[in-house]
Amino acid sequence: MRTLKRTWPAVLLLALAGCGYNTIQTYDEQVNAAGSQIKVQLQRRADLIPNLVETVKGYARHEEGIFVAVANARARLAGAVQSGDLRQMADANAALTAPLGRLLAIAENYPQLKANENFRALQDQLEGTENRIAVARQDYNEAVNRYNAYIRRFPQVLTAKVIGKKARTYFEVTTPGADTVPRVNFTK
Repeated sequence: MRTLKRTWPAVLLLALAGCGYNTIQTYDEQVNAAGSQIKVQLQRRADLIPNLVETVKGYARHEEGIFVAVANARARLAGAVQSGDLRQMADANAALTAPLGRLLAIAENYPQLKANENFRALQDQLEGTENRIAVARQDYNEAVNRYNAYIRRFPQVLTAKVIGKKARTYFEVTTPGADTVPRVNFTK
C-alpha cells in the first residue's frame, strides 16, 4: 500500500506530461506552414520587382538612384528569404517598401507609363502580392498565438518542456522608422 502511495504521484505526473503532445506537434506544424507562406509571398514580391523596374526604366531613364535603391532592397529581401529568418525577412520587406513606393510614384510624372498595359498589370500583381503578404503575416501571427497559448497551459507546459518546445516569435518589423510612410519630393 505504501509503495502504491509513493508511485501514484509519479504515474500521475507522467500521464499529465503526455497530455497534448499531438496537439503541440499540430500547432507547431501550422506555425511552420504559415511561415512558409510568408516566404512564398515575399519571394513572389521580389520576383515581380525586376519587371516593374525595367518597365519604368523605359520611361524614366534619369531616375537611376531609385533603380539602384530598389535593386539593393530587393537583393536584401531575396537574401533574407533564402536565410529563412523571419525577423530578417520582416526587416528586409520593410526596407523595400520605401524605394518601391518612390518607384511607383514616378509613374505619376509619366502619363505614358501609367497608360502602359504592362506597367498596370505589374502594379496590379504587386498590389495583390502585398495583400497576400498581409494575409500570410496575419495567419502566421494567429498560428503563433494559438501555439504559444497552448504550450503555456497546464499540463501542456510539462509536455512542451519535456520535448523541448519553446514559444515562437511573431512576425514583426524591427527596422527603426519602418512604420512611418516615406515622404516623396519631386521638386528637387
